[in-house]
Amino acid sequence: MEAGAMQPDVQDADPAAASIVRGIPLDEEEGLGSLTIAGYAREMTARFASREAVAFREPGGVVRWSYADVWQRSLEVARALVAAGVEKDTRVGILLSNRPEYIPLVFGIALAGGVSVPLNTFSTRPELEYLLRTSAVSLLVFERRVASTDFAAMLLELAPELERETAGPLRSAGFPYLRRAVMLDDGGPRPAAVGSYDALLRGGDTVADDLIAARQAATTAADLGVLFFSSGSTGLPKGMLHAHRAIALQWYRWPRLLKLGEDVRCWTANGFFWSANFSLQIGCAFTSGGTAVLQSTFDAKQALELFESEHVTFPVFSPHQQARMAAAPNFRQVDLSSLRCLDDRSPLNEHPTVSTSWRQPCAYGTTETLTACTAFPASEPSEGREGYGLPLAGNIVKIVDPATGIPVSRGERGEILVKGPTLMLGYLGKTLDETFDDDGFYHTGDGGYVDAQGWLYFEGRLNDIIKTGGANVSPVEIDTVIRRYPGVKIAQTIGVPHETLGEMVVSCVVAQDGAALEEDPLRQYLRGQLASYKVPRRILFLDEQQVEMTGSDKVKAGRLRELVGTQLG
Repeated sequence: MEAGAMQPDVQDADPAAASIVRGIPLDEEEGLGSLTIAGYAREMTARFASREAVAFREPGGVVRWSYADVWQRSLEVARALVAAGVEKDTRVGILLSNRPEYIPLVFGIALAGGVSVPLNTFSTRPELEYLLRTSAVSLLVFERRVASTDFAAMLLELAPELERETAGPLRSAGFPYLRRAVMLDDGGPRPAAVGSYDALLRGGDTVADDLIAARQAATTAADLGVLFFSSGSTGLPKGMLHAHRAIALQWYRWPRLLKLGEDVRCWTANGFFWSANFSLQIGCAFTSGGTAVLQSTFDAKQALELFESEHVTFPVFSPHQQARMAAAPNFRQVDLSSLRCLDDRSPLNEHPTVSTSWRQPCAYGTTETLTACTAFPASEPSEGREGYGLPLAGNIVKIVDPATGIPVSRGERGEILVKGPTLMLGYLGKTLDETFDDDGFYHTGDGGYVDAQGWLYFEGRLNDIIKTGGANVSPVEIDTVIRRYPGVKIAQTIGVPHETLGEMVVSCVVAQDGAALEEDPLRQYLRGQLASYKVPRRILFLDEQQVEMTGSDKVKAGRLRELVGTQLG
């Protein structure tokens, strides 16, 4: 995004002013189009019809779809869903890996008037049961097997009716709203009451296109578009309802914010159930007229081969995945010269064919705000700050005292509150007064502050801020520095009880394969990068299997605290 499009309306530059910062009005933001999901898809098709939209390698070759192909497949999905009984706001679950079918499913569900519900493919049996029941999906499209998980078998355990019933809508007391389950065809047997995806599509042959066009025209930007579930490190996943406008706005914004240019070839192996990947992958590829290069599930060696063969320019990946690629056996053998949007701090920069000065943008956001609500564009000078930028158009950021809810002064730490055009409509199962305050702000539970220029500094979850020797320490800041140290794959800093300090700073580190890390040299490095009270008193080196991760590569901090408590006694 252009810097001028994000300048906040700073009402008072006095450092003592209240920490309330506003982005420019939404109607002043440039580069936006239709603010519905289907309208966006139609617009991108009109602009880039013949260009390649999707590339996906499978054992039999490479699937390549143009924008026109994606649109026609989206219409095919919409007709099929209408024939299957999908009405306005009907929830359609998608339990798939990163397959080409995912994108026309999302567009097609919107065209039919339904709501997409991306479901976590890392789900265990109890987690999937919870997601299906809580989401109240009426129709489920699923893949038999993702990695080592057999979802057909899992669903049979959860709903034995899928084997007993052979015709008509499913009737399950366990899932009272689920009426139909459809599996992508893989040549294997299906439970008796599970339909074929191909048969579902054929069922829409009698639905007229003018009905689909009428449903699209009747959809507004304020309508419910997608139901996301969090994949946090603690507690049950929370369901978040997002309007069409939120989805479309972020799709338009990301290529400008990231300064991607055109003909982007955007790779990912992260699941679309993760809101950031859903937003980034589709927005970066489609708004730029580029190609979404999909990998079904992450494999570092295969990912590097895809980078070379598909000439990937912009990978959407986590620090954890980057570290795995740098340690992959074929890392030095592949040609990565096509990469032009690779953060200058990435370990992939050690590859001899990589040459890029691109700098990843600072951005702050949550699933509740559908990714970024503050940001600073890629590769722009940030005056040496490690902050998270300025509010995006239409957004308001406020820092308050967590105990009183009263705004604090600029530079004073408190809880981050936000509201704006991409903020969720609400949580499943919660009333609006339980979700937002009287002024419509969402209380993030994150700690931070705003400086005199309106720049946001995020310091971590309020309940994760380490209070040591009377000072507040941000685990996020420490982990960011540790990850720059050669050989580090994963870093997670926590506070553990200490009888004199209150809490002691402890960092847990997983080394890259073959790297020999030692505590004293790493602590010496940190002393040159951090204030003395922020340097961890202890650094524990763990095996990767000891560090449990969520589906979005977040460390399960609660489990880690238990492990550290055991090791430190």
